[in-house]
Amino acid sequence: MKILLIGGTGTIGSKVAERLESENEVIIAGRSSGDVQVDITNPDAIQKLFEKIGTVDAVIVTAGSAPVKPLCDSTNEDFGEGVKSKMMGQINVALTAMNYLNKGGSVTLTSGILSDDPIPQGTILSTINGAVNGFVTGAYGEFLQKGFRINAVSPALVEDSADALGDFFPGHTPAKMEHVVDGYEKSLKTLITGQIINIE
Repeated sequence: MKILLIGGTGTIGSKVAERLESENEVIIAGRSSGDVQVDITNPDAIQKLFEKIGTVDAVIVTAGSAPVKPLCDSTNEDFGEGVKSKMMGQINVALTAMNYLNKGGSVTLTSGILSDDPIPQGTILSTINGAVNGFVTGAYGEFLQKGFRINAVSPALVEDSADALGDFFPGHTPAKMEHVVDGYEKSLKTLITGQIINIE
């Protein structure tokens, strides 16, 4: 299987790559690292990436970010940063991928637990994660019409980020990296579509 993994050098993406590389052709894309480079906030850059690598069997996105800050200090620009990166970045990857997926292909996006289990200072991420989930549930029927699948993996705080980010997630039990990677493999290898795969 030929898989484009955007964000494949990050905390989650690197573990997904490690799992998939032995049995698949995995092309790792990052902003400044990986096999190829792409800025997912730039739709033209996404288009050029697909033109370069050609058709694929699957696309997985583990890239995209949004600010974490108190709501009273959050500005339109802060929300816009999350929209441009984690929301529209992933959505534009999915929309472009529709023209480059082989028959039966799939797209897997990444949202996160904050869509349903908020934390202080996490309103922007909660908003963006909810939007990513909404795109998947809203778009899967039209993906299905074209013979493609789309899902999102929604992980809790992952154990490999717990030391750095744990103070932002009081009372949250970190998700095991193995279980998080299982979510991406489930989206990739089963026939489910339009699903939000929660990993806690």
